[in-house]
Amino acid sequence: MTVILGQMAKRKSNIMPVKYASKEDTSAVKEPVSFYGSGKAIEYMGGKALGVMTAIKEEQDFIPLIKKGIPRKSLDYLMLNTGLSAPEIASIIHTSDRTLRRYKPSKLLNPEQSERVVELARLYSRGEEVFGGLDRFKEWMGSTVMSLGNKIPKNFLDTSLGIELLMDELGRIEHGIFA
Repeated sequence: MTVILGQMAKRKSNIMPVKYASKEDTSAVKEPVSFYGSGKAIEYMGGKALGVMTAIKEEQDFIPLIKKGIPRKSLDYLMLNTGLSAPEIASIIHTSDRTLRRYKPSKLLNPEQSERVVELARLYSRGEEVFGGLDRFKEWMGSTVMSLGNKIPKNFLDTSLGIELLMDELGRIEHGIFA
C-alpha cells in the first residue's frame, strides 16, 4: 500500500485522541473514551437535566453513579431514546412492569439495575455510532442476526454477558467482519 504524505494529513483529522492513564505513562495503549460512547450514553439517560451525570468524563466515572443508583426518571429517557417499552425495560432490569410503574421519578434504582441501565445506554450509543443512525441500529436490534445463531439481539439485553456479546458484535460489524 502506497501512502502519499498529503493523504495522511487529510486522514489525520478523523483520528480521535487517545487518553492515557497519566502524562508520564504513554506506553499503555488505551481505547479512546469516545469509543464507548460515554457522552451519548449520558444523553440517553437524561443527561445534565437530571443533575447526576455531570461528572462523567471516562468510563470509570460511571462506577460511583452505579453504586449510588440511577434515578428512575433515567429509564423514561432511556425508553424514549431506545424505543424499548416499559415491559421490556422491566424484564431487562429484572423487575416487574408493575413495580417499575410504582417507582417515583426520584427513586434510585439498585446498583444491579443501575449498571444494566448504563450498559444499555452505552450499547445503544455505540450502535448508533456503528450503524450511522439510531433508527438503523434499532432495526438491527429487532431482526434476526445469523452470527448470533439467528437470534434477535434484543433477546440478549437481560444479562451483562449478553450486552457484552452485542458490543463485540458491533465491533466486528464496524471492522467488516460479519461471520
